Parts: sequence; C-alpha cells; structure tokens
Amino acid sequence: GEDVTRLPVHARVKHGIARSFQRTNIFKDMTALENVRLAAQAVHATPGSLFRSAGRARDLVSRAQTALARAGLEGRSAAIAGTLSHGAQRQLEIAMTLATSPKVLLLDEPLAGMGQEEGLRISALLKALSKDHAILLIEHDMDFVFKVADWMTVLVEGAVLAEGTPDAVRTNAAVRRAYLGAQR
Repeated sequence: GEDVTRLPVHARVKHGIARSFQRTNIFKDMTALENVRLAAQAVHATPGSLFRSAGRARDLVSRAQTALARAGLEGRSAAIAGTLSHGAQRQLEIAMTLATSPKVLLLDEPLAGMGQEEGLRISALLKALSKDHAILLIEHDMDFVFKVADWMTVLVEGAVLAEGTPDAVRTNAAVRRAYLGAQR
C-alpha cells in the first residue's frame, strides 16, 4: 500500500524488499557466514553494536545461520564464498537476502550460468521460499518459470503481452509466437 519507487535502496530493504542481481554479488574472500551476517547486520544492527565484534553478535550470527540453512547451505558456513560453485554462490546470495527478513524477493535471472543439477536445486529452493515470501522473478528459462511460478506476466518490449497461471500463459497464442517459437 505504500509507493517505494523513489526510496533509496536501504529504505526499501527496511520495508521488506530484498534483491539479487543477474551477476553474482558476494564478498568472495569472506566466508559464507560472514557474507550473510553482513547482510543481517545492515538491517538488524542494534544500538551499541558498532562497539562489539560482529562475529560475536549472537543474534546476527544466528540469523545468518538460519538464512544459510533455508538456502540449503547449512554445512557450508565456513567455506570461502569464492570457492563455492556458481550454483552455491547463487544460494548464498539468496541467503543474504533472507537475512534481511524480506517480505518480497526480487530475483534477476537466478539460473544464469547454471547447469541442470544446480538449476533443479534453485527451483526447489524458490518453490519452498514462495510459501513464506512473495517472489518476483525475471528469468528467460521458460521451463524453469513454468515449474516455479504461480502467476506470470509476460512482457514484450516493456509492454504486457499476457498474464495468468503458467498453464494459461503456456497456451496463449501470442506468447507462443513471441517466446516459445510456435508458428502462426
């Protein structure tokens, strides 16, 4: 009910909006836990926390560990982020968004550069997260979108071409012509 269009990013995050980008955006030299704890710290820092070690802030560490577990990385908290596979790095980014306690996840091309096995893992993760979060997904892998989406809006050159359930969009003649390669 509130227009957040002109709010700066940090204010949007405090309103419950988290975003991951098409290109992976992590601190590669830090551990997975440190990456996620930093995200939590950006939103959940408390007065006086500036004067204590972030690594000892139990509330932030707990929040980070919970986010890592939800993203399927519970056993990888000590791994250096840059050594994780591409798919695991994408999971790490999702864990970072979860650490900010979002209501809405904005995910830009979450499958970009992934193999089939990693893509299946991300599909299952997003399906699980959709139970507790609204997810706005920008993705070109239509098979993936049809598997994870409950509702779709199809755009062509910035204009809405079709909206509806995955089944309705899949059978829409205009969508088939524009994206799925169907003949007229």
